[in-house]
Amino acid sequence: MKRHRWNNAVPILAALTAIAALAWITQNVGLAQTDSSAIAPNHRAPSATTTLGGHCDTMDGPVVLAAKKSLETGNLNHTLIWVQEDDEQEIERAFEEARHVRGLGPEAKQLADRYFFETVVRVHRAGEDAPYTGLKPEGTPVDPIVAAADKAIRSGNLQAMLELLSREMREGLTSRFHHVIESKDFGPDDVAAGREFVHAYVQFVHYAENLASAAKAATAHHEVTRE
Repeated sequence: MKRHRWNNAVPILAALTAIAALAWITQNVGLAQTDSSAIAPNHRAPSATTTLGGHCDTMDGPVVLAAKKSLETGNLNHTLIWVQEDDEQEIERAFEEARHVRGLGPEAKQLADRYFFETVVRVHRAGEDAPYTGLKPEGTPVDPIVAAADKAIRSGNLQAMLELLSREMREGLTSRFHHVIESKDFGPDDVAAGREFVHAYVQFVHYAENLASAAKAATAHHEVTRE
């Protein structure tokens, strides 16, 4: 791999400072507003201790841990497995820039590391067609199923994760089904009650449909990947 040579590190540090500032603004300001009106009636909203989605954008998530290992060992392969092949050059360039700036002092090292982590996570999420909203701090709560997936991989035992998934699906289907049953007996002249039934019906059917679609999509993706 070619190593870039820089005659002046000041422009790099300025760029890294701008990137870090932008990331902080995105993380602390851009996500501050949530539209609670978008939550459907009778559907439980995520709790404040749960973040939906993966944990690849957290400082203690697997992507950043791999990036840290690359910086510590000088082996970029730890990181490259987390990005698409077409994105390797961008990661290689960021890696070389970060390694160069790291040697300029403690503050420069911290800034360079942050720049590399931001780049890797952003590119990784782009490869998943997922938005990048900045790095989350260590200890950021993640969806329980994501934590269960990591635990299953570490332990080599899938049982706890299967039980969690089964419980979540069972509770989701059961609550929506009961709402349908409770609202289906309405008088022909009670349009409001009829609409409540239709809403419950749609929620129940779509929930079941989404579960089935997710399972089928995951299976199809697995088959394509193996080919």
